Order: sequence, then C-alpha cells, then structure tokens
Amino acid sequence: MNPHAKLMSTLSLLTGTTITISSNHWMMAWTGLEINTLAIIPLISKPHHPRAIEAAIKYFLVQATASALVLFSSMINAWSTGQWDITQLNHPTSCLLMTVAIAMKLGLVPFHFWFPEVLQGSSLTTALLLATMMKFPPITILFLTSHSLNPVLLTTMAIASAALGGWMGLNQTQMRKILAFSSISHLGWMTIIIIYNPKLTLLTFYLYSLMTATVFLTLNSTKTLKLPTMMTSWTKTPMLNATLMLVLLSLAGLPPLTGFLPKWLIIQELTKQEMTATATIITMLSLLGLFFYLRLAYYSTITLPPNSTNHMKQWHTNKPTNTSIAILTSLSVLLLPLSPMILATT
Repeated sequence: MNPHAKLMSTLSLLTGTTITISSNHWMMAWTGLEINTLAIIPLISKPHHPRAIEAAIKYFLVQATASALVLFSSMINAWSTGQWDITQLNHPTSCLLMTVAIAMKLGLVPFHFWFPEVLQGSSLTTALLLATMMKFPPITILFLTSHSLNPVLLTTMAIASAALGGWMGLNQTQMRKILAFSSISHLGWMTIIIIYNPKLTLLTFYLYSLMTATVFLTLNSTKTLKLPTMMTSWTKTPMLNATLMLVLLSLAGLPPLTGFLPKWLIIQELTKQEMTATATIITMLSLLGLFFYLRLAYYSTITLPPNSTNHMKQWHTNKPTNTSIAILTSLSVLLLPLSPMILATT
C-alpha cells in the first residue's frame, strides 16, 4: 500500500474517532463515524484478494446502514424535542433506533453476522483495529445515551451476545474468527452493565482492548492464522508462546490475571442491582468462552504437532525483541493486584 495513502487512512481514523468521542452534537458524532468507516475500508481491501474485497463491501454496507439509522434516530429526536444534544435522547422510537444502530456498529447479537466474516477477510493488523479502535466511538455513544435506553432490550442482547460468542467460537479453527466471537462475547459483558455503571463498561473495554491487542500482535509476530500453525510456532518462539498462553487465559477471565477484574466487578455490580439470576446466567455462559480459550492455550504450548518439525527449538534467537508486545503482555497478565488504584482513577 502506498505510504501516503496509509498515512491518510491512519490520520483519518484518529480524526474520526476524536471527533465522535469529543462531540455533544449528533451531526458531529455522525460525521466522525462516517470518517472512520471511509478510512478503514482501504485498509481492509489492501490485500487484493476476493476475501478482502468481500470483507470491505460487507463492512461498508453494514456501517452505512447503521450510520443512516443514527442520523434517522437523531433527526426524529430533534424533531420531537427541538435539540441535537447527544445526552438528551428522549423519544422512544429514537431510543430503539439508536440501540439497533449501535448494536450494528459494534456487532452485538442479532446484528453480529458481518463481524467474523470481515475479520476473517482482513489482515491481522487491520483485524486488530476493527476489534478495538473501531469499537471505541460506538461504545462512547452508548455511554452517553445509556440513561435513555431500554434496560430489558440491552440485557437481552447482552446475554444473547455472551451465549452466541461462546457457542460459535467452539467449532472454529481460524484464529481471526475465534477472536471475533470472543469480541462478541466480551461486548455482551460490556452492554449488560452500561445502564447501571457506565464507567465500568469503559474500564472493561480498555482492558479487553489491551488483551486483544496483545493476542493480535503476538499472532502477527509468529504469523499464525489458524490452529495447526499455532502447534508448530512454539518451536520458533517458545517464550512468546508461553506468554500468549497466559494472555489467552487472562482474556478468558481466570484469576489471578487481569481479565478477571472486569468480570468480577460486573458480577458484583449486577448482584448489587438485585440481578442475581442475570449475573448467574452470564457467568455460566462465560464457561463456553473459557473452553475455547483453554483449547487455544493447549494448542499454543502443550500439544505437539502430528509430524516432528525439522528445525531445533530456538531458545535464543537473533530477532530483535518487540518491546510493545512485552509491555502489553505484562499489563495483560499482572494488573489484578493494582485493581484498587485502577478503580480509584476511573
């Protein structure tokens, strides 16, 4: 890809995200979302391959529909209330349309169909952007409008997302699809708590982005796209695969790793809101996700490939150490003891 085009796309992504998260007027938020959509499409279709072109078209159609719904919802609200402020979403039809639009943008059930396909058609670095940075503006809009949205509808969508994300991830062999269903499952956890404690949703999103970035960068470093490749990658980079196992278990939410913190706080908050049954259901559904994370961890470090590899195990390599992966891995695994400080700053 032309460096100038890549720079333009990257700057447009940053600009679009900044406009959306800092705006309080619906038209500005919509403009930021549109800039984001148009900026990521060249990055998705960069490999001139039918899968990449298909992914770019699917992404464009879904995001364009969602943007139209955002505009339609805000116009109905402005028509009935006379104001364009994001926090003043009062009209019932507007609230419903906005929930649908944000669910489409994020890939929540039942509007999740595009997400695994688009991730599978993208490169690992673009998939990382789609799974983390591109979800930040919609999450921000959800954060600002959370007090106006329907709790029953959001809870239903959240439980369905957690269930489907775990269930569909069980049978996958492609790494990007597994991480896409993992993302859908995590979005369920974020959505279920948005009305009762919006700051906790943002904390969950930050920690999820941190762990997902670590996994994607590690996979990109070892050039792993599917499970069989993961079996043989441990001979090239044993230490990286060992830390990948810890990050995957953190993403599953096992104590004493970082990923346990948001799940623990969400269950605690749901119990405080007298939603013990909901907390129990979503906790049980996270076991589905735990199964495929354990399978990934098993593949990355424990399972030997059917055929022996031809090269020796390289404990000392001449490759330069990737500092960003080292820092992200440390944060993805070791933040739980710092939880009082994290909670004090959020």
